[in-house]
Amino acid sequence: MTGTIINAAAIIGAGLIGLALRKGIPDHISRTMQDGLGLLIIIIGVQYGLQGDNLAIIGLSLAFGAAIGEWRQWEARLERWGEKLQNRFGNGNSSFARGFVSATLLFCIGAMAVVGSLEDGLTGNYQILLVKSLLDGIFSMLFAASMGVGVLFSAIPVFLYQGAISLGAGFLKPLLSDIMLNNITALGGVLIAGLGLNLLGITRIRVANLLPGLLLVPFITLLFQM
Repeated sequence: MTGTIINAAAIIGAGLIGLALRKGIPDHISRTMQDGLGLLIIIIGVQYGLQGDNLAIIGLSLAFGAAIGEWRQWEARLERWGEKLQNRFGNGNSSFARGFVSATLLFCIGAMAVVGSLEDGLTGNYQILLVKSLLDGIFSMLFAASMGVGVLFSAIPVFLYQGAISLGAGFLKPLLSDIMLNNITALGGVLIAGLGLNLLGITRIRVANLLPGLLLVPFITLLFQM
């Protein structure tokens, strides 16, 4: 779990730098920074989204994942968790929960979190997570500068999520083929693009309610291969 620990520490450390910078950033500059991040995140999402092997698998995973996510209200649960943290640590900061949810989704979605955690758990090689830590650190600093302290608390779900994958790596890796990982990457890209649109204020997509689709990709891929 070395890579996951480094990843969580990078989010917190870079976020603290962002908070320090935030004090000297006017609101209109902060808003424009957030818009720029939104555009960049959309481009990253599109780049990942084009790596899929089968759009039908991705579409079915999204559809069934949305049904499960809406049924279990994943986004509402994540927001409630953010609001609890806000009430305890946010000092009345209305952007706390938004920063927490946005950062958590961005840092947890994507193949680097899955593949990097698998490699870390199986071989102790955490090079992929080191690269992810660098990218997450940059976004954590920028997010914290525009949305506040809630971003730092996204390190908690990142640690739990990636740590669980690393600990279960011996069981998971033999079950995931390259095609499955490519489709997971593509679906993650779609969700990342949705997050970027939300940051721009263009839409209000309940991205967290689509997350179950990532869990369904391997099963639907297997069905298509039968």
